[in-house]
Amino acid sequence: MKESMSITSSTYASALLTLPWDTPLEQWPDALIAALPRGISRHIVRFVGINRGIVAVKEIGARTAHHEYKMLRELQRLGAPSVRPVAVITGRHPAEEDYGELTAALVTEHLEFSLPYREIFSRHLTVVEAEKLIRALSVLLVRMHLLNFYWGDVSLSNTLFRRDAETYSAYLVDAETGEFQPNLSESRRLYDVDIARVNIIGELMDLQAGECLDGSIDVITLGSLVESSYLELWTELTAEEAVDASEYWRVSERIDRLNQLGFDVGELKVTKDDSRQVVRIRPVVVDPGHYRAELLSLTGLSVEEHQAQRLLGSIQAYQAVECGPHVGLTQAAHLWMTHEYEPTIAAVPEEMLDKLEPAQIFHEIVDHRWFLAQERGEAVTLAEATASYLASVLPARRAEARLLNTPPADEDLS
Repeated sequence: MKESMSITSSTYASALLTLPWDTPLEQWPDALIAALPRGISRHIVRFVGINRGIVAVKEIGARTAHHEYKMLRELQRLGAPSVRPVAVITGRHPAEEDYGELTAALVTEHLEFSLPYREIFSRHLTVVEAEKLIRALSVLLVRMHLLNFYWGDVSLSNTLFRRDAETYSAYLVDAETGEFQPNLSESRRLYDVDIARVNIIGELMDLQAGECLDGSIDVITLGSLVESSYLELWTELTAEEAVDASEYWRVSERIDRLNQLGFDVGELKVTKDDSRQVVRIRPVVVDPGHYRAELLSLTGLSVEEHQAQRLLGSIQAYQAVECGPHVGLTQAAHLWMTHEYEPTIAAVPEEMLDKLEPAQIFHEIVDHRWFLAQERGEAVTLAEATASYLASVLPARRAEARLLNTPPADEDLS
């Protein structure tokens, strides 16, 4: 007796039922396929438009699909930066014998304003841009390991990137080999890091071969940046530090350093040695999103970490310049939203809203304002900078919310 088709999904079942699951994904009609940029994958993956938006469909074995769905759901529950799982489709039966056996499928939400690394490098970008991506990936890997999650296949290809002020934020997009462990050992962590280093070096070599990265760049040194960046951040977040008992201010200094890196300290273990002359401090609980959380509480805006840091800087500048000495940060944030942020975003033409996230647009307008002031040798208002940016900069940007892309016909992309 044939297994009946099953859709494991809490909210998307009705929208997914109408898709041609009895046909191999490669042969789905073009009318269903959204031509979004795709990275290299060992599986067939397509982006599909449904009435709830765009989803990614990946043909994969049933056991692996259920495992990845479970891993992604747990990562979402823990607030980890990763794609949101939608459904697992099993029991697919071919409409024609020629189709052969149809595998299960994993469905995930398309992450708006996200880019695969190859799309970022499609315009022959520099080593500086590569370093930004690699550092973002190292931060993502640290965050996964803090959750005791072993990734197992760390690479640029298995990551999506969102613009985050002057850098990028990274999101896990493939959890096939991932698993949670009660206590992730140091050897497993470092093995994950080594996998990342080897994979990234290989990916950078491919970019050089495709003339998307300067051939003179030492890709081994560049790819190894993921290891040094990871170790530096992991040490700062977890290492024990010994200080003189009279220098209690170093405890606050350690917390401030972690805050600057974008992490909140939920718990700090402080112990004294037998002589009571040396204090040892070690973070026990660290939570990412220090600036995001502060901005969210002040304004209700949910943005990336570096964007939040930049917007908080704008709020503090507004408080200092536009508000009286008795206006607190909470009230200043409300006034800033009313008089600066909201009017600026409202000025963006509707047809340009899909080019960049609102917080990224505001960040770039602030930068544009500074460059205009330097060029003119005089102060430039936010309204003037906004008008100039909307006329001369934003129109030339690509629509990154759902960046359209037609992959080469001779490549198996996903």
